[in-house]
Amino acid sequence: MAGPRQRVSSGAPWEALVGYSRAVRSGDFIAVSGTTAVGNDGKLIGEGDAYQQTVRCIEIIRAALQQAGADLRHVIRTRIYVTDITLWQEIARAHQQAFDGVRPATSMVEVSRLIDPAMLVEIEADAIVDD
Repeated sequence: MAGPRQRVSSGAPWEALVGYSRAVRSGDFIAVSGTTAVGNDGKLIGEGDAYQQTVRCIEIIRAALQQAGADLRHVIRTRIYVTDITLWQEIARAHQQAFDGVRPATSMVEVSRLIDPAMLVEIEADAIVDD
């Protein structure tokens, strides 16, 4: 049985505007929405730096997971959207540092652009709390 649905909010104004949650937990499963490298003030962190943007995305994902009673170790899948696939090594390095030992299934896909043209990376994550 799935159990009650828990919604996690980051407090960003666009969550209500678009109609989504930073993460949703249903039973043992947690889905984290596409996450970009914004600070608490809503401004982009790491402009022009794919590594730094990836690190920030993962920090936000970790915080959402923790609010839902999980952590990065529970992640079973990530989806990485990038605007320039030639930057894959920088992005992969940050992903590997965060998920070494966890090694979730993943995809890295080049897209034409993200909601802010300065954003280089957006990451989604799925987790299962199975411990």
